[in-house]
Amino acid sequence: MLGEYRIRGRRATEIAADVEQAVGAGELAPGAALPPLRDLAAELGVNPNTVAAAYRLLRDRGVIETAGRRGSRVRARPSLTSRDQLRLVLPDGARNLADGNPDTALLPGLERAALEAAQAHATGPVMYGGPAVDPRLRDLAEAAFRADGVPAGPVGVASGSLDAIERIFLARLRPGDSVAVEDPGWGSLLDLLPALGLKAVPVAVDDEGPVPAELARALADGVRAAVVTSRAQNPTGASVGAERAAVLRGLLAAHPGVLLVEDDHGHGIVDLPIHPLCAGPGGGTSTAAWAVVRSAAKSLGPDLRVAVFTGDAETVERVKGRQRLGAGWVSHLLQRTVAALWTAEDTAPAAASYRARRDGLLAELAARGVVGHGRSGLNVWIPVPDETVAVAGLLQRGWGVAAGSRFRLSSPPGIRLTVSRLAAADLPLLAEDVAAVLRTRGGDVRGV
Repeated sequence: MLGEYRIRGRRATEIAADVEQAVGAGELAPGAALPPLRDLAAELGVNPNTVAAAYRLLRDRGVIETAGRRGSRVRARPSLTSRDQLRLVLPDGARNLADGNPDTALLPGLERAALEAAQAHATGPVMYGGPAVDPRLRDLAEAAFRADGVPAGPVGVASGSLDAIERIFLARLRPGDSVAVEDPGWGSLLDLLPALGLKAVPVAVDDEGPVPAELARALADGVRAAVVTSRAQNPTGASVGAERAAVLRGLLAAHPGVLLVEDDHGHGIVDLPIHPLCAGPGGGTSTAAWAVVRSAAKSLGPDLRVAVFTGDAETVERVKGRQRLGAGWVSHLLQRTVAALWTAEDTAPAAASYRARRDGLLAELAARGVVGHGRSGLNVWIPVPDETVAVAGLLQRGWGVAAGSRFRLSSPPGIRLTVSRLAAADLPLLAEDVAAVLRTRGGDVRGV
């Protein structure tokens, strides 16, 4: 099972430290199966509860993963290794379509908003003991959530979407809990789960969001939480429509104890409406524990590390309480800057520009027999038979694209192309190069 390696230790902490050291040194390979609890306890001469505690420590640290009766195995990748660290090195002259960044030309200038925030600071500086949420930003967030049909709830602020989601998980979940996630889905979220000791349960997506049968399966299997991207899903561009939302709400209503987290990072860059799954009949909610997270990163700039979130009172207050014990609050200079930008900026031109680029590329691909997906957001997802061949082939033609492995758990391979750096004149050439890379020996183009 472990080859020549023998686990050592008498206490749970010693056993866990020994296994973690062996994994780091390469003595235990990814995927290696650990001995059953009782077998290892007998070998070490300790109580089986001691080994169980050691395995819990290893699972919580993201070193191993457990699958019930199928036992425990070393994780394929350490939990603190981000998928984004495995970046493609672009040669000189290659176009970067891999990083998922917005078009800098469509980001608003910060000077006036930052000055307004600085002037507010000069007359009313935020000191210890003050409110964690800027009142103006809170009012704007509440009004926007209300206009989008999100149930009423308290508002919190975090340092970006992932920070908010992590805090919500910590407030509601425990290590070992299972979380339903989109597959393919956001790589950073897929990295976060094992780092928190949580297990990702893949749910297939189509252009309308999570496939109902897949979410139903995950809920029936006992997941404790589900994360759904409302629109601009990364990497596929899926957007949950009204009919799909109604079906998903019904599934969630049958499992009211499941935490629902809706990620609306596409706010401001998408011209499709949001259909919140948390909204229940008669102004109620579809599930007892829920949160909607809305980030400023894509529409206003990634360095504005601000996301607002709302949810049921207990979840939001748990997050705020834990936040007070750590970071305390998100800088009000940033909050006030975001509030000023949200007040002044018209996001429609940016959303229209991204739509034109996505639709244009998808049309050029379709004309060449290539199937792509990109209903909303910054990206186009193209199913491919072999990611390595597709990425390498496009790199040879001067295009750097993201391999789908950064976003997948068990879904078929694909590549992600970010459209934000593309001009209309680029689209036919890019589509022709994609088609050439995917073209089989017989002249057909592979798609799905």
